Amino acid sequence: MHRHDSQKEMVKYLDKIDPAQEAPLHEPDRQYYFMAKCREYVQKESERLGRPLFACTTTFGCQMNARDSEKLTGILEAAGYQTTSDETADFVIYNTCTVRDHANQRIYGRLGRLGNLKKNNPGMKIALCGCMMQEEAVIDKIRHSYRFVDLIFGTHNIFKFAELLYTMLDNGGMIIDIWKDTSQIVEELPAERKYPFKSGINIMFGCDNYCSYCIVPYVRGRERSRSPEDIINEIQRLVADGVVEVMLLGQNVNSYGATLSTPVTFPELLRRIEAIEGLERIRFMTSHPKDLSDELIAVMKDSAKICRHLHLPLQSGSTAILKAMNRRYSKEQYLELAQKLREAMPDIAITTDIIVGFPGETVKDVDETIAVVKEVQFENAFTFIYSPRTGTPAAAMSGQVPKEVIKTSFDRLLKTVQETARIRAGQLQGKIMPVLAEEINEQDSSLLTGRLSNNMVVHFQGGHDLIGKIVTVELKECHGFYFSGGQTNQTTMNNEGRNSG
Repeated sequence: MHRHDSQKEMVKYLDKIDPAQEAPLHEPDRQYYFMAKCREYVQKESERLGRPLFACTTTFGCQMNARDSEKLTGILEAAGYQTTSDETADFVIYNTCTVRDHANQRIYGRLGRLGNLKKNNPGMKIALCGCMMQEEAVIDKIRHSYRFVDLIFGTHNIFKFAELLYTMLDNGGMIIDIWKDTSQIVEELPAERKYPFKSGINIMFGCDNYCSYCIVPYVRGRERSRSPEDIINEIQRLVADGVVEVMLLGQNVNSYGATLSTPVTFPELLRRIEAIEGLERIRFMTSHPKDLSDELIAVMKDSAKICRHLHLPLQSGSTAILKAMNRRYSKEQYLELAQKLREAMPDIAITTDIIVGFPGETVKDVDETIAVVKEVQFENAFTFIYSPRTGTPAAAMSGQVPKEVIKTSFDRLLKTVQETARIRAGQLQGKIMPVLAEEINEQDSSLLTGRLSNNMVVHFQGGHDLIGKIVTVELKECHGFYFSGGQTNQTTMNNEGRNSG
């Protein structure tokens, strides 16, 4: 049963639950029971205070975290909270990232400010969840240095949020519920989407790749895939609710299906999703180069709905460094993949991630990375300075690169990325292409901001009524990583055509 088509329907559903009864044992019914219990508590507290209770969810990190936060917000709204972006709220939750040490330090800094707010408002509740909470050292530090935190949970039991929220509201003291791992997948919970016309969809969880620099497998656990039937059903419901674009999410979507009792490949899943009537755009991320198959390229090439964008992390253009990173492909194999993609789909945008300053990296290794950037001609590349993460093999490697060397390498690489991206984007200038209008432009309210199929941002004239629709826009001026454009007479385009960007 789909229990969360609207807030009104959610209220009706929770009204049928008797909080005085015993909690159900099975999920997700158990969590809906605790939503009803939380709602009862929130209503009483709201009556006592003579005002609504407010909740603020702040997200750090990747798109999977953003999707998790939509679920957290949906559950908070079901519990009776009014959501806000103001961190002086009655309940504040940080959904954390731990990919880089800098992310951890940001959380500690923000927590200090929350602690001061709580001194002036003792009834305030503070929760922490997400990847950072899966690290034992972090839990120890919070337990001893940030004792005002009320609730801590991790990545594996986010589906238990309603139950944990009630436990926190009903008890004093710090509640800590961290699981080391799980094989459980519980969906069918409320989610408050940022955009009514597009949505992320978790198709799998965890990662089995164990790149030597990456903490993700240790905090997200081993790979586990959702059943294709559950994914299809969720997308069908979303489409019925007005969604025209979905983003399929996983740490490595290319290995989707390997853990299912009846294996289904990622290309086969894409074929099934494409058949959903009313769905207009399909995106996915992230793809690991070692698992990108010829079958996937063929499916993308023939699809009328899969967007002409592939995020394919390179990390380094040096085979020696790739080996030290445990990426399990060579520079030559990556270049061969990129060539196959460009030949099959000349209009595809390839974006990537690159790390600078990995242990043992030399100037020659950086030169090789820059050469790959020039050859592939990435539409965009997210460049990162290597950050040692305690508990990963790379953190213990010799040959840590001096900061001044890293900065020089980083600047060289960034300059090359910007130059090649500008050239690729410039090739689209003057073309008329379909754009999904997403929102009113933040700087100029007379403009709309949207995205091409290739994920490039376009700012163009248009009214609020176009938001959520695919409109045709002339790409008038390229500004490097985005375009300014003008709407054409044709207001919508279905299936976008294969001349799209």
